[in-house]
Parts: sequence; structure tokens; C-alpha cells
Amino acid sequence: MLLMAAKHAHDEPTRFFLFGGKGGVGKTTLAAAHALRLAAGGDRVLLVSTDPAHSVSDLLDTRLGDEPTPAGDNLWAMEIDPTADAERYVESIREDAREAVSKAVLPALDRHLKLAVQAPGTAESALFDRFTRLMDSAPGDYDRIVFDTAPTGHTLRLLTLPSMLGAWVEGLAGQRAKVNRLQGMWRSMAGVSEPDRDDRVLSRLRQRADRFTRARQRLHREALFHPVLLAERLPIEETVRLIDQLGEAGIPVGELFVNRLWPADTQSAFVAERVAQQDEYLAEIRERFAKRTLVEVAQSARDIVGRAQLDKLAERLPEPTIATG
Repeated sequence: MLLMAAKHAHDEPTRFFLFGGKGGVGKTTLAAAHALRLAAGGDRVLLVSTDPAHSVSDLLDTRLGDEPTPAGDNLWAMEIDPTADAERYVESIREDAREAVSKAVLPALDRHLKLAVQAPGTAESALFDRFTRLMDSAPGDYDRIVFDTAPTGHTLRLLTLPSMLGAWVEGLAGQRAKVNRLQGMWRSMAGVSEPDRDDRVLSRLRQRADRFTRARQRLHREALFHPVLLAERLPIEETVRLIDQLGEAGIPVGELFVNRLWPADTQSAFVAERVAQQDEYLAEIRERFAKRTLVEVAQSARDIVGRAQLDKLAERLPEPTIATG
């Protein structure tokens, strides 16, 4: 195993750990075990599931919801509901817009926003908005936050949203400010005075743009992304693409977790053949990711479905790599 700690820009402390990869490789289990290791070291840790297929509640034997819930010593956990977040996100837009548009267009606006809840991209925009708010809670409420992310494609879209949404929000804010100046000029020319009042829409847009910019910077400086894969062809290839795309996005990559490795069993021809194929892929993984740290995780005899088994897995993992700044 190559012991090489990932480096952050400017040597900032590691606050955020993201676990991701192809669906079905065990991201949730390893993210939860990683959070337990961090909490055992004395850090206040928040475990966040952004994967729609929530199973963190089962692993921790704790009923979780949309807000942080105590789940052990120094550990809190939550499962984000993308639909509920999208509805709240659109409702906040509706409230801001009510102050900015005439009453005549409000019915049409309401119809449009009701449809927007189900529109492509709304859930991801709402999720990233929540994501950035959670990031602001560390340090402060928490020392570290572990994110159990959705399968690779969804996660990459989420992580590339900061630059795209930041530019979009900046553009909207610029247009909004221009409209306000024109309205002021027209009122002045018409001799109509109107008390000065804060533009809630413009203020909210600027706050959001600032938060997105801050989140992008912190992902570059204070985050580690841990790819999870199996010793199989498709997860290997997807991990190669994932690391390339994370590099393009400027997000540091931490240890790779090679999960569910079968133990050798010379008594079973089937298992021996399966292990032989696994060893071929494992040799390829070690060669293709030679510059990366690998954490090789043995297959458990039974499914990890409760806290006791999760604790045993956490004990088998190495100490988390943390840059201390």
C-alpha cells in the first residue's frame, strides 16, 4: 500500500470527505465507517447522505431525517430528501419574486414555479444549495463533514455546479441591478418619488453567488474525494474517468477504497476461480493507480446491516488522512 497523503492547495485543514463511485460498490457503508473513525478520534463529525437510496439509518440503527440527528459519541447524521429540498428551494424563489413582480403576473408565476419543482436540474440546484449551507457549518458546529454521494454521474454534476451556478447567479444579479437603475431613472424623469427599499431578490442572488464561490474554493482547499471501487472491469474504468474529471474540477483525490475483496479459498474451485480473476484486476488497479493510496477492504462474511457490524468495519480501516493546515 502506497502511503502518500493527498495535498490541498494552501495546506488548508481537511474539513470535508466525499465518498463516491459507481452504484453498488459500497459507498454508503465506507462513508459511514469513515465517519465513525473520525468521531472516535474526538472530532465532531456530521455524516450526510445525498444519495436518494438512503440506507444510513439502517447502518447506524438510528432513525434519521432531513436535519442532523445525534448518532453516537461525536457523531451526527442526516439523510437529505431531494424532493423536499427542491420544494423549499422553489418556495424561496416564489417568496422573493412576489415582492419583485406585479400582482397581475403572480398567477402565471405560481403555475410556472409549480412545474419547476419537477424540472430537470431543480433538484440538483436545490441539493447544491443545501450542500453549501452545510459546508458553512464546519468549522463551527462540526469539525468534519462526510458526504455519502449519489452514483458517479450525479455526483460530478453536483460538484461542477458551483462555477456554472455562480456565473449564472452573477449574471442574474447584474441584470437585476440594471433593471433597478432603469426603474429609478424612469421614476425620476416622471417626477415620481418612491421610498428606498432593499431589493430582496438582488440581495438573495448576491448572497447565493458569494456562497457558491466560497464553496468552490473550499472544495479545492479543504476537501478530499475518496473513490470507491470493486476489483472488476466496469468500476475500474469508471474510477479512471472519475479521477480525471475530479482533476479537471480541481478537487483533491484521497485514498481509493477497493471494496469487497474475497479471501482465497483453495477448497472451492468456484471461489478459487473468482479470487484468481479478482487478483488480476487488483494487480491492474495497483498498477494503474500506482500514484494513489489504496485501502483494500476485505469482503465481510455477512451483509453489514447494523451498528455493531459497522463498528467492526470501522476498526479495520486505517486512520483517516487529515491535513491539519
